[in-house]
Amino acid sequence: MKKAVFCIAKNLEQTESIVNNLKTAGFLTDDISVLFPDKTTTKDFAYEKHTKAPEGAAIGGAVGLGTGAVVGLLAGIGALAIPGVGPLIAAGPIMGALSGAAVGAASGGLAGALIGLGIPEYEAKRYEGKIEGGSALISVHTDSSEERDQAKEIFKNAQAEDISSTGEASV
Repeated sequence: MKKAVFCIAKNLEQTESIVNNLKTAGFLTDDISVLFPDKTTTKDFAYEKHTKAPEGAAIGGAVGLGTGAVVGLLAGIGALAIPGVGPLIAAGPIMGALSGAAVGAASGGLAGALIGLGIPEYEAKRYEGKIEGGSALISVHTDSSEERDQAKEIFKNAQAEDISSTGEASV
């Protein structure tokens, strides 16, 4: 069963470094997700924009995402809004999961959507607060305990916060 390993990166530079280290270690870009607040848009930004890499780099300029090149290479980068939280940038498998979850999580906000992804409630609430504060959530979908340990080691070496893993809810 696939499981995910999660961490919080304090800023975009740390996020880029972690994503780059995951890719160097052999994790597939399709298995890496990043979620962070979109500080560049206004509240009335379009509700959802779906794009796919390699257009990720192009949308980065068009939407003013301010994402670096590494995050821009992840699959399915785009913007979405979760009620009560506001605009977010998501890349990777979490993009599709949150797009669907955002509709059903109107009352639960981001924490509700994260719980829907299989993250325990206490972790989801902590992640929500950190994301709203400007941090990024990074997750890696893994097949084995060895991969989970490797991802956790990469997160630790990069001084990421709130490292955890969980079974994934089917999306």
